[in-house]
Amino acid sequence: MRRTPAALVEADPGPAHTIEFDGRPIPALAGQSIAAALWAQGILAWRTTRVTGRPRGAFCGIGACFDCLATVNGRPNQRTCLIPAEPGDTVTTQEGHGHGDLAV
Repeated sequence: MRRTPAALVEADPGPAHTIEFDGRPIPALAGQSIAAALWAQGILAWRTTRVTGRPRGAFCGIGACFDCLATVNGRPNQRTCLIPAEPGDTVTTQEGHGHGDLAV
C-alpha cells in the first residue's frame, strides 16, 4: 500500500482534470495548486532567473518567495503555489522577468 498524505487522511479529492504545461497535458486534482500538480508529475522547475538563466520552481510553497513564478493563461509572474489548478489552465515556463516582449 502506498502511503500518501491523501491516503493517510482518507481524502477523496474527486476526479482529476487537465491543465497544460509547455504544451503537454498535466493531470491536476480539485483544489490542488499549479505547483503541486507540476511536482506530482516530477516537474521541479518552471522558471529561469533573469541574469544567469538558472532553473527555479517552488521553494517555500506558501507564497512568501517568488521562485515559483510562471506564466499562467498568458499572465506572467504568477505564483503557482498560490493558484489553484483549474481545468484548461495553460502554464508556460517563464524566462527571466516574464516580459520578453518588453525592452526592460
